[in-house]
Amino acid sequence: MTEHPYEHPHARRTAIVTGGSRGIGRAVARRLAADGLAVVVGYVGGEAAAADAVAEITADGGTAVAARADVGDEADVAALFDTAEEAFGGVDVVAHAAGVMVLSPVAEIDMDDLDRMHRTNIRGTFLVAREAARRVRNGGAVLTFSTTVTKTALPGYAGYAASKGAVEAIGLILARELRGRDITVNTVAPGPTATDLFLDGKDQATVNRLAGLNPMNRLGTPGDIAEVVSFLAGPGRWINGQTVYANGGMA
Repeated sequence: MTEHPYEHPHARRTAIVTGGSRGIGRAVARRLAADGLAVVVGYVGGEAAAADAVAEITADGGTAVAARADVGDEADVAALFDTAEEAFGGVDVVAHAAGVMVLSPVAEIDMDDLDRMHRTNIRGTFLVAREAARRVRNGGAVLTFSTTVTKTALPGYAGYAASKGAVEAIGLILARELRGRDITVNTVAPGPTATDLFLDGKDQATVNRLAGLNPMNRLGTPGDIAEVVSFLAGPGRWINGQTVYANGGMA
């Protein structure tokens, strides 16, 4: 029977979490640290928030460092992986949570906003996935993030959903390209989740309506999503090349 690094609690694994200073990424960084991984908290604009995330992890007995990286910049992404290798000796898990969401009807969308989502959500995923394919150690895991809106097709989300549809395609193909290395690649697709990114610009009536779209009758929390990532990054070795919808049962 093949053994995997996660089965050895005394073997230190390392995770890179992009977008790790806030929202879902921050919850993922804390959860993976609680699982025993050393964590590199990637951020682009929130240095203080990233430092706070590292402080939270270390206060809980974990190990983490922060590293600035614009995921749309090739050199920055390479340097992020360099940081993980230099600080902790290698990379075993990549959770690519960095993303941009701008809502607009198709008839009114600003092309600059579309280009910004494309740069972070599509180009950024390609750059992180490319570096992960080159550097994640055998037996590791790569996690990207999509959205349940690729299925629910809510008005106003076309640009964002289009960018995340590309993320899903990248994940499935990367899983197949990594054949023989025992590396899983999966995409997590959250439903409405109570983060600053999601709540920005929404009134309470809208929030309540979206919370009622699932039979749990609430918004997800970043911790809910981090639980899914923890499973896929650890014991969930037979799940590969999948988009996992973490949305409380939305249709």
